Amino acid sequence: MRIGLLTEGGYPYLSGETRLWCDRLVRGLGQHEFEIYALSRTERQEDEGWLPLPPQVDRVRTAPLWTTEAATDGRTPYGRRARRRFADCYGDLAATLCAGGVGDPATASTEGSALEADRFGNALYALAELARDEGGLPTALRSETAVRALERACRAPGARRAAREARVPDLLAVAAHLERALRPLSLDWYEDDALGAVDLCHAASGGAAALPGLLARHFFGVPLLVTEYGVRLRAHYLAAPDAPPVVRALLAAFHGRLAAETYGRAAAVTPGNAHARRWQERCGADRAKLRTVHPGMDAAPFTEIGEAPECADPGTVVWVGRVEPAKDLVCLLHAFAEVRAAEPGTRLRIVGTPAGAEGAAYLGHCRALAAQLFPDEAEGPHTVGDNPVSFEEVGGPELPTLADAYGSGAVTVLSSVVEGFPAGLVEAMFCARATVSTDVGAVVEVIGGTGLVVPPRNPRALAEACVALLRDPARRARLGAAARARALELFTVEQNTTAFHDLYLEIVSHTPVRRLVLDGAGEPVPFAAPAESRIPGRWAGPAPRAVPRGGPSWATGTARTAGGFPAAEGA
Repeated sequence: MRIGLLTEGGYPYLSGETRLWCDRLVRGLGQHEFEIYALSRTERQEDEGWLPLPPQVDRVRTAPLWTTEAATDGRTPYGRRARRRFADCYGDLAATLCAGGVGDPATASTEGSALEADRFGNALYALAELARDEGGLPTALRSETAVRALERACRAPGARRAAREARVPDLLAVAAHLERALRPLSLDWYEDDALGAVDLCHAASGGAAALPGLLARHFFGVPLLVTEYGVRLRAHYLAAPDAPPVVRALLAAFHGRLAAETYGRAAAVTPGNAHARRWQERCGADRAKLRTVHPGMDAAPFTEIGEAPECADPGTVVWVGRVEPAKDLVCLLHAFAEVRAAEPGTRLRIVGTPAGAEGAAYLGHCRALAAQLFPDEAEGPHTVGDNPVSFEEVGGPELPTLADAYGSGAVTVLSSVVEGFPAGLVEAMFCARATVSTDVGAVVEVIGGTGLVVPPRNPRALAEACVALLRDPARRARLGAAARARALELFTVEQNTTAFHDLYLEIVSHTPVRRLVLDGAGEPVPFAAPAESRIPGRWAGPAPRAVPRGGPSWATGTARTAGGFPAAEGA
């Protein structure tokens, strides 16, 4: 079948949070054809280029979200009727953001009335239809008409208190954000030979990436699958902490409404873990549509270390990851001070690179703290002292690979205070290492009883768990073996691609056929698409003449290769 993969700030670009799993998904599903519809976030991301694409990718279409629209003179270039349509539609959308009863942003999409939710959806699709008729909306979305519509909604009777306090700078900030968020409405992707020709839209995240899928469903009836390994709505709530409360409230309401519309219209929603699933349920997702699909990770680089757990240094504790405040290395260092008091010969290896300027400053703070807590120690009066804590990076002579970093110690520690899906924990499990982790994000779901879990920001509990494993080699071996078996069963690329392949077939099998099959006289042929037509290959004689209206590319009785040529009979 033909899949329209929708991404934002990721695949096929070289940088971005979704690039790796999207690339593994596309390469693992060579029996399908893919079209990539990518939204870029920065100019640098576009300049860096793309990942090498496999032959099953037939087309890539991109659009920027980072460009700054030229300032307008407050007027739209449309006719009077189009301006009136825009004012009405945008006003309805703004009214749903200011409506009373929205309250807490985290529950905005569930506590709002069904009437307001329908009004938001109708306004969104009406704006999309206007964009299609008029060739785009960027000028209108930044016009004085848009700002005045926002102001009327904020001043309307029944508007919530936060909206009534909006001032002109707040309205301008909200209008600018909505213009960027609604840019996908103005794209030329919604044609018969673009998203109208795919069999399924798969959004790699919520928010802007899912919006083209909503429009493809609206215009062509294409089913939508939404995958979220990091809940986009949660990221919006945490973004721009310095913004005025009015701006944060209105934008939270918009993203809450958009998330509810996305979850409601999607054929299925696949969270990456139970933590993301709880967020989606709270934001309006139907539990019957939710299917947890864990991220797929490549276990091959860790095979050699995982199959030789006895090579680990029994007196070394390892931490691996990006250095940033959320990883709480300060807590780890204080915990290691207690570990050293109980087991004097123990060493701590902190392996990772700083994440940006904030991470670099945090790394400097941690180095200073380690020097203060652990003065250099010497074995005798004529030897040079050495600090038991080392800060290292992968790629050096001692740790040439990531697997070597995990393999250098007997116990791997995760000390985070904030964590989504703990990929580093899974890598340690692939390496058959006993682990000590803090109870954040999806840690408990991932570890599943094959490691020790302690409360976050608790150095004593972290130290006691590490000492317990350091003193018990047999327990370390049992936990490491169980962790590797669990990771190979649940978190590999193979299980991820198999799960999505099954979901693709299930969703399309429940979707009405959008291809109208005609006989020689031009009359519709009832029941012309048998169940076998949903399986690639030649199952019958020549198919009747069909109207090319975005029907399944593989439902005509001829399977196509990645190059677009017919496959051999029975392929």
